[in-house]
Parts: sequence; structure tokens; C-alpha cells
Amino acid sequence: MAQWLVKSEPDAFSWQQQVENGVEPWTGVRNAQAAKFLRAMAVGERAFFYHSNIGKEIVGVVEVARAAYPDPTEDTGPKGIQRWACVDMRAVGPMPRPVTLATIKATPGLEEIGLIRQSRLSVMPVSDAHWAMLCEMGGWPGR
Repeated sequence: MAQWLVKSEPDAFSWQQQVENGVEPWTGVRNAQAAKFLRAMAVGERAFFYHSNIGKEIVGVVEVARAAYPDPTEDTGPKGIQRWACVDMRAVGPMPRPVTLATIKATPGLEEIGLIRQSRLSVMPVSDAHWAMLCEMGGWPGR
């Protein structure tokens, strides 16, 4: 199974809102590469929930509860062509120790993580090695 990192600005949609809602559609992604990653997600795969812009830290773990389907927030226009996708995410648990972007950047072995290489991308895969390192850094018990 693949692992992921999904980003949200906490003033738009926060970890607390994810927890309160339980399962929530991950909508509004308007980047072709990020949308491709959403379409690749499978039910049961996990992702780090990252607060971007404010906080800049991994604050929790979510799980894909429903595979990709058309994003209902998309305005398809007069031709009705659906371009964007979303998945449903379920809150799994908070990161015991949030892992900040500054810490990630300062940690040897994480130089190639997408969060650093493609910092504006809102959905990205996380390698097994990077997942294990970030789990250890944040005190997450594993998969």
C-alpha cells in the first residue's frame, strides 16, 4: 500500500474539523499532478495530514475511506466536462508530536521528500523510508 501526504490550510480546513467530521471529502484540489495522485489512492491507504501556510507541520494521520470520484465542488461549465477528482478521508489519529517543516528540512535523509522538493503540491506520495522516519519523529506507532 502507498502512503501519502495531504495539505490543508488550517484556516480553510483544519485537523480539528477533520476529526469532528470523521469522514470528509478531500475536495478543491486544482492541480493536475495532485489530482493524479488522488486518483491513484486506494481505500485503506494512509496519509499524513499537514497544516500548510499556518503552522507548517504534520498534525495527524488520515485514511482513504472512498477511492477517487468526481469532485462535487468543480464547476464543469457549459460542456459539463469533469476534470477534477476527490477522495473521502477518515481521521485516524493525531500525530503525538507534530512534525514541523523546519524539522523535516533539517533532518538528514528527508532531502528528497516531496514536501521539500515540490513545496506547493497539495497531495503527494511518501516513500516507505520517509513514512517510517516521519512516524518515528512524530511518535506515531506505525502504519
